[in-house]
Amino acid sequence: MKHIVRAILILSVFALLLSGCYTTGPTEVGVRTKKITFFGLLGEKGVEDKIYQPGSTYIMIPVINDFHTLDIKIQTMEMMGEDHNLLFKTIDGNDISLDVIIRYKIDKEMAPYIIQYVGKNDEEIRDAIVRTICRSRPRDIFGELKTEEFYISEKRERQAEEAKRILNEILNPYGIIVEEVNTKDYGFNPEYTKAIEDRKVADQLAEKYISEALAKEEEYRKKLNDAIGEVNKMIAEADGNYRRSVIEADAYYEQQKRIAEAILAEGIAQAEALRERNRALTGAGGEKLVMLEIARSLQGKRIILLPISGGSVDLKTTDINRLLETYGTLRLSETPTPTPSTPVAPETSTD
Repeated sequence: MKHIVRAILILSVFALLLSGCYTTGPTEVGVRTKKITFFGLLGEKGVEDKIYQPGSTYIMIPVINDFHTLDIKIQTMEMMGEDHNLLFKTIDGNDISLDVIIRYKIDKEMAPYIIQYVGKNDEEIRDAIVRTICRSRPRDIFGELKTEEFYISEKRERQAEEAKRILNEILNPYGIIVEEVNTKDYGFNPEYTKAIEDRKVADQLAEKYISEALAKEEEYRKKLNDAIGEVNKMIAEADGNYRRSVIEADAYYEQQKRIAEAILAEGIAQAEALRERNRALTGAGGEKLVMLEIARSLQGKRIILLPISGGSVDLKTTDINRLLETYGTLRLSETPTPTPSTPVAPETSTD
């Protein structure tokens, strides 16, 4: 009996020890809770301020201990579909549904605090804290947008970043870190959707008409520019011709002016020369100069002296025969014999 009792006790101890083996996964941390301390012999009662590392096995007496694990990898919570997406009103009063994806993780260093005050496992933490807060605050943040701004991805992303910041301010004290807030599909009520589609069609038509008007305006502007260019070309040609004419006229004027100045200078010189000559002739040597010029003009000429009485030739005292002989002989020696058709008249000289 003693051996049987001993064997039963040993088996009981082994069974108890085997039931007290706890294992943490590769992305899990463990937290121990002491339920019984035997009057302080095993430490203080409650959650132990110690983190049991991932991928390990720990042996604890199950009767007096509890062991909880928390997954520290990034987890995804999707609020999508008709039953789970966010329903709210935009700032301009339109109803909208928005699919939101939250990625978060457990702060490893706060695992004992989470087990003691937030939740005993990942499901409790997700349902009690993460889902509740993440469905509430993003409604207010995305509701700050106008309806038309949901079509602009940059504005949605900006509000998603704002939602992430505010969620971390709320959840970080609970040991939860929000990594990403992403939006996917969004939709409006049917009446508003139809109104949006009608407006898109109207906007497309308006854009079409505006484009056509701009094209026509551009065409007219081109024609106007071409006309202005042609007019400017004509003006430039006219200006060029005018300037060329002015230059040619100025050149001709300068040429004629120089010619006139030369003629004037020559005339002045000639007048001055004549003036000097006249002045010379009216002087003391003028008479001698005249006589000299007369002598030069009579040089080489035969002079016949005739008796003059009372202002006329005195034929009574003149030997006419001798005169005619002399004059005729002189003319025959100087003038060739004329042809019968061209008679030569006799010359007479007078003093």
